[in-house]
Amino acid sequence: MSQMQAARLHEVGTQFVIDRIDVPTPGPNDVLVEVMACNVVPNLRNVVEHYPEWFPFLPLPKLPAIYGLDAAGVVTQVGSHVHGVKVGDRVYVNPGRSCGSCHACLRGQHLNCTAFTFQGYFGFGPGSQQVFEDYPYGGFCQFMTAPASGLVVLPDSVTFEQGCRFGYLGTAYSALRKAGVGAGQSVLINGSTGTLGLGAVLLALAMGATKVFGIARNRELLERVRQLAPDRVHVLSLGDEPVDEWVQRHTNGLGVDVFIDAVGPGAPHSITIDGIQSLRRGGRMVDIGGMSEDLPLPMFKLMCYQISVIGSLWFSVAEGQDMAEMAGAGTLDMSVFDQEVFSLSQVNEALDALEQRKGGFTNVVVTPGL
Repeated sequence: MSQMQAARLHEVGTQFVIDRIDVPTPGPNDVLVEVMACNVVPNLRNVVEHYPEWFPFLPLPKLPAIYGLDAAGVVTQVGSHVHGVKVGDRVYVNPGRSCGSCHACLRGQHLNCTAFTFQGYFGFGPGSQQVFEDYPYGGFCQFMTAPASGLVVLPDSVTFEQGCRFGYLGTAYSALRKAGVGAGQSVLINGSTGTLGLGAVLLALAMGATKVFGIARNRELLERVRQLAPDRVHVLSLGDEPVDEWVQRHTNGLGVDVFIDAVGPGAPHSITIDGIQSLRRGGRMVDIGGMSEDLPLPMFKLMCYQISVIGSLWFSVAEGQDMAEMAGAGTLDMSVFDQEVFSLSQVNEALDALEQRKGGFTNVVVTPGL
C-alpha cells in the first residue's frame, strides 16, 4: 500500500478535507503504526478554528496539516534501530515529543524541553516547528510514524477506542502522582464530570484514594460519577453549598489531601480558590485544566499551612504504561465510556458530535480503518 487517506486542515476556520498522500516510511528509530482509532479531543475545535487569537503562544504545524492527538493502532513496520517493539504490537502513541538533546531532555525531563510538542496538535516553543517536520502525522490518517520510545503497549483487554482515551487519562494520572495520591487519602476534583475530571475520578479510585469528592454543575452527570463507587465517591453541585464547608464536613474538619483542578479556560477562579481553601495542612493542588483567569492566592496561608500549588502538563510514556497495566488488571475501569465512533470521512461530523457529548463519559473517536 503506497498511498493512504488523511484528513488534513488546509486553512484555519475551515473543515478537514480527505486527501490521498503517500504512506510514510519510518526512520531508523521509528515505527509505522496503522491507526485503528484516534480520540477527537474536546479542545480541538478551538485550536483549528480560533488560532491565533486564542492560542498565540502555542505554535501550530504548517498547513496543510494532519491533526489527531491520541492515536491507537497496530505496529506494521519498525526502523532498523528498533529492537524492543515488534510488528503486530497493539499500541497507544503518546504524542509528546521533545528534542532529545537539551538540558531538560538529558536529565530525563522531556516535558520541560523548550521544544516540547504534541504530535498532531500544537507545540510549546520555537523548536516545535522542527518537531512537526520530523513527525508530521497526527492520528487522522491511516498510517503514522512515531518514535519507538513513544509507544505504550496495550493489553488485549483494552480496545483501541478505549486506548485512544489515554491522553486525557494520563494527564490526570500524572497530576495525581505528582500530588502523591495513594491508599487512605482524599481527593477533591473540580470539573469531575468533564473529560479530564472523570479521568481523575477513575484513577484516584484505581490508586486507592479512600474518598473522592467531585464537584461540577450537572446533577445528572454528577450522580453518574457517584455511582462509579457509591461508598467512596461524594458529589456536590456547585452552588448547593460552599465547597470548603462541604469538604470539611465530610473529612472531620481536616480537609482533603489533594485538590485536582480540571476546569479549562473560561471557568471562574472563585471555585479554584474554594478548592485550595478545602485543603488540609500540607495539602497539594494540581492544575491540569488550564483555567485562564489569574488566581489571587493567599500566599501567607499557603506558607503557614505548607500548601503546594502545582502545574502539570502531560504524562510520560512510563506513566502511560502504568495505566495500561492497571487497565489490564481491572483496577482502572475503562468500560464506563460511551463510544461514539466515526469513520475518517466523517471527521467533521465527529467534531460536531463534541457539542452533544454527555460530559467525560462520551468518547468521540475517529477510526481511519473504517
